Amino acid sequence: MHSIISIVGKSGSGKTTLLEGLITELKRRGHKVAIVKHSHHADDLDTASKDTWRFTQAGSEISALNSLDHLAIYRRLENYFDPQEISNFILWDYDLILTEGFKGSRYPKIEVHRREQGEDLLTDPQQLMALVTDEPLALDIPQFSRDELAGIADLIANRSLMHNRENNVDLIVNGAYVPIDPPLKDLLTRTLFAMIPGPQGNGEVKSLHISLRRKF
Repeated sequence: MHSIISIVGKSGSGKTTLLEGLITELKRRGHKVAIVKHSHHADDLDTASKDTWRFTQAGSEISALNSLDHLAIYRRLENYFDPQEISNFILWDYDLILTEGFKGSRYPKIEVHRREQGEDLLTDPQQLMALVTDEPLALDIPQFSRDELAGIADLIANRSLMHNRENNVDLIVNGAYVPIDPPLKDLLTRTLFAMIPGPQGNGEVKSLHISLRRKF
């Protein structure tokens, strides 16, 4: 499974600015980052009058917009997708998901705190992997200033990206992650790579996706 870390904090605390800095720093180190933003607003992106919105209203399960340098995919949902469900859905080549929001999730969290917004945090300190703050608090967790992007990135890399250095096989059944025992995972890895017909691109295969859909 991909690592997921939630960046949380009160409105106006600086979550988006921190995420921008972390994306740049982690990319500089060679990591691929995906971002998931939690929004409470319906049609936040796919607004009425846009073609993708019209296609979805007509009954399309998924509508995609492909421009010169972007691919946007819209899927109508009855409930919020959890970040792990989003990870299972997109299945693209990235090392880490950083979310903005999802304060009620079970994922490791980094909270952004501003002194002017009060000392109370949104998150139980026992659920925090770090605090980014403009004033030190009496908490036994790693604390960083907003300018210490390198230190925050070190923490993320050491705690959440170490397992990505090894071969990793994820089994997703009906959108749900299914754990695989290590011996079977190793067997599947060797079998799948043995099936690849000759060198691809520069000869290095970084990711392999196989989709199976049964017809009833």
